[in-house]
Amino acid sequence: MFNKVIMVGRLTRNVELKYLPSGSAAATIGLATSRRFKKQDGTLGEEVCFIDARLFGRTAEIANQYLSKGSSVLIEGRLTYESWMDQTGKKNSRHTITADSLQFMDKKSDNPQANAMQDSMTHENFNNAYPANHNALSQDPFNQAPSYAQNAYAKENLQAQPSKYQNSVPEINIDEEEIPF
Repeated sequence: MFNKVIMVGRLTRNVELKYLPSGSAAATIGLATSRRFKKQDGTLGEEVCFIDARLFGRTAEIANQYLSKGSSVLIEGRLTYESWMDQTGKKNSRHTITADSLQFMDKKSDNPQANAMQDSMTHENFNNAYPANHNALSQDPFNQAPSYAQNAYAKENLQAQPSKYQNSVPEINIDEEEIPF
C-alpha cells in the first residue's frame, strides 16, 4: 500500500521537543490548514483541518530552533493512527503525520533566523534521522544511486529529446476573461 501525505499549514502551537532514551530528538507540532470553496448557494465556505505531526532526529531539533506558533511549513510524511485509553478508561484515537521531511514556507522577511538557515542549506529538505528501532528499512527505496553507465545513457537521451519535441507544442489562444481564477 502507498501511504504519503503532503500538507502545508501553520503551526497552532510552539514545537514540543523531547529526547528519547536513545538520545534521539522527537518533536510534536500542531498544524492547521484550510480550504476555501463556493457553496451551492454562492456563498464562500471554509473547511479547517487540525492535525498533529511527529518529527524525529535533526528535523525535530531544527523545527524547535527555527519554528514557532504561526510559522508556515510544508510537511511530507505518512499518516499514522494512534489509539490509547485515558485515565477514566475511555478509548481515544486520532490520526497524526509522521514526517519524513520539513520545509519552511514563510517569506524571507517573516523569520530572520529561519532565513539564515534556509540560505545556508540552499532550500533543502531537512530529512529525518529516525531512531534506530523506528524504521529499519531505508526511508526512500527509490533514492538509490544509479551506475555510471545508466547516468551516461540518461544524459545522452535527455540531450536528444528537446530537438525531437521542440516544435510539437501548439499555441493556445485563451481569452483571460474566460479563466475562472
